[in-house]
Amino acid sequence: MCPQAGEAAVRWLVGWSSIAASFGTAGRVSGQGVSGQGGYSHGGYGENGAPLHGGIADAAHPGDPGVDAERTVQPVGAQLLWGDPDPLWAVGDWRPDEIRTLTADPADPFTRLAVLGCCGATDAELRRALYAARGGALRHLTQWPGSYTAVVQAGRRITVVGDLAGARPVFYTPWASGTAYATAALPLADLIEAQLDIGHLAALLACPDSPEALGDGTPYAGVRRIPPGHALILREGSREITGYEAVASLAVAAPEADADRAVEGVREALVDAVRARLTAPRHAPDTLPPYDPGPVPGMGPADRRAARGAPAPGVGADLSGGSASATLALLAAGLPGAPGSLASPAGARLLAVTFNDLATPQGREPELERARAIAADPRLHHVVVAAAEEALPYAELDGPLTDEPGPSLVFAARERRRLAAGSADHFTGHGARQVLDAHPARMADLLMDRRRRHLLRPVAALARSASASGASGESLLVPLTVYSAARRLARTSYRAGMEAAAARLREGGVNEHVSGPVDASLAALTWSRPGPAAGWLTGEALAEVSIRLTAAAGRPPLSLRPGEARARALLARHAADHRVFEQAVEVRSQRLHAPFLDNQVVRAARALPESLRVQPGARAAILRSVLSSAGVRELPPGWGVTAHAPNETATRLGLRGALTELLSLFASPLLADAGLIDARVVQRALLDAADGRPVPLDGLAELVSMELWLHRLLARRGTCWTGTSTARRRAVPAPPSDAPLARLGPGGPRRLRSGS
Repeated sequence: MCPQAGEAAVRWLVGWSSIAASFGTAGRVSGQGVSGQGGYSHGGYGENGAPLHGGIADAAHPGDPGVDAERTVQPVGAQLLWGDPDPLWAVGDWRPDEIRTLTADPADPFTRLAVLGCCGATDAELRRALYAARGGALRHLTQWPGSYTAVVQAGRRITVVGDLAGARPVFYTPWASGTAYATAALPLADLIEAQLDIGHLAALLACPDSPEALGDGTPYAGVRRIPPGHALILREGSREITGYEAVASLAVAAPEADADRAVEGVREALVDAVRARLTAPRHAPDTLPPYDPGPVPGMGPADRRAARGAPAPGVGADLSGGSASATLALLAAGLPGAPGSLASPAGARLLAVTFNDLATPQGREPELERARAIAADPRLHHVVVAAAEEALPYAELDGPLTDEPGPSLVFAARERRRLAAGSADHFTGHGARQVLDAHPARMADLLMDRRRRHLLRPVAALARSASASGASGESLLVPLTVYSAARRLARTSYRAGMEAAAARLREGGVNEHVSGPVDASLAALTWSRPGPAAGWLTGEALAEVSIRLTAAAGRPPLSLRPGEARARALLARHAADHRVFEQAVEVRSQRLHAPFLDNQVVRAARALPESLRVQPGARAAILRSVLSSAGVRELPPGWGVTAHAPNETATRLGLRGALTELLSLFASPLLADAGLIDARVVQRALLDAADGRPVPLDGLAELVSMELWLHRLLARRGTCWTGTSTARRRAVPAPPSDAPLARLGPGGPRRLRSGS
């Protein structure tokens, strides 16, 4: 996050806009002062010697963060993109080609555009989009392939555009008579010296998939997040959040789109997303320590390099045997150009990485066999990363501080081991399921549109899965049960659904047993449902979240169609988790690319007809069509079958191995100090999970991850900001040992002790 020990080296941009004439940044524009033609002089004084007014030099009250007139606040290790009156910085190890700025006209330096990230637009396309955005057409800034953040300045109007999925969020907070914004929340929390928002942490555990409970908040009080598909517009201190994507809010859908044309749109968007990464300049890892253990039996040069934690130069991809990763690997290897390493005597080949879990080999043999069959393509160089107990979940609980908590923190060491054997630019299939698959609630949308016949195949598939699991008697009732649940959801208004969810939390009805696809589908056929960790929260915490849901019942969502609304919420949650995953598993000099979360891919997938989405195997059929259009028609048997569920055996083995450390972690947990959990109940759940009893393992992962994140947050040193005449404090400061921090949790004042 910041250049401090123990924090992820996250790349972020930050800026602010205010009624101020200048902020005293190193990049302020010299000119005639306030009485001139819009210029700004150095030192905070105009040409007549009078001090400039506004901003940090003129605080509204003595406690305002801008009360000190001499300080010049700047991010640590920042690169100034443009200066006063509305400065913008890039912070972190950005590659030179990942930062692009241009102006509309040299005579108009205050109409300019900054694009940070991987963007496939040409300079001419950027300039046309800048002209369009200056007139208010923001959608043009989101139509290029790649994953990026765009910032437009038009005079004193600043526009920051977020993405459709939420993988590149934008945060903001009031500061110095204006608004500060950033693509990371923790720097803004440091800027305003924010404390923790305990209510938001409770909502993350109780209803992680419900944006109604989370709202626009973050774990830091006072720092807000703009919703996916929206833009933040700042005008000299005023603030506006506006959507740039057309959303149909009516209950009646438009005529269904042509399926073939929609699939073709997905193919074009996915190919363009992969090509944008391949045509970007290639990068080799930074210089590493020269020490190399030399020849080791069973280890080649690539193995020794991976053991030192450095990616290979060039482009690579995951190859798990699933349809998403295989599609990206084959597309990247087959597109024209040199997808492989910078210099390869055997020709340019794409590095495909497969993880083989030696601790729990049973159950994944078909996936590994499919990965080997796909890797037989001569354009792929296959690397198998094998690991045993040292790579189990919960094996290593030490790691960097991420911007926000996320369940991937307990699996970070396992994933980092795999990615270290990858390339400097590495493709992952994250997001394919959330972007292409149909949320079960979309069956209610089909009923609302009177398209009942399209439910026959998905309901029949659920019945077959129930029969295969041994419940042959219950399988006869599955069609009627699923149809009744979908019909009930179609007839339930958003307000009634939110109020019912709030009442369920207040009454403590959060323990639900999900034992298969049928139970999972039935549980998802609702406007809002509790998360897997909700059963361990205290009644006070659940009551706090229920108040949030009740308040949200009066605010209608972007879409009144339950399937569409739930699918957008699930995608936003997954994109936020993917962002935490990127920070937690970061390998130096490596970039992870998730093309399925790109704007154009998300937009093309949303055009897919619902009747196509809900059919069994729809995602595999769509990706097969994408590969067929790209010239890949021979795929191994079993390709496209439903991906293997998270390996429960590996998770329980990891819990059993780390049980002593986990019990110590929850002996006096910070979550209990905040009033969110009862420590003894969670310890009992850890023991039950290690013994093999039925326990929601993903819920335990969320609890452990949040507890780890709180300890890392309170143990951090330093701040993201410098250049002040008075020392700044970081967000959520660690208290002295004899003076615990007072927090206001869901049940009133709590004591939140610092981590050990």
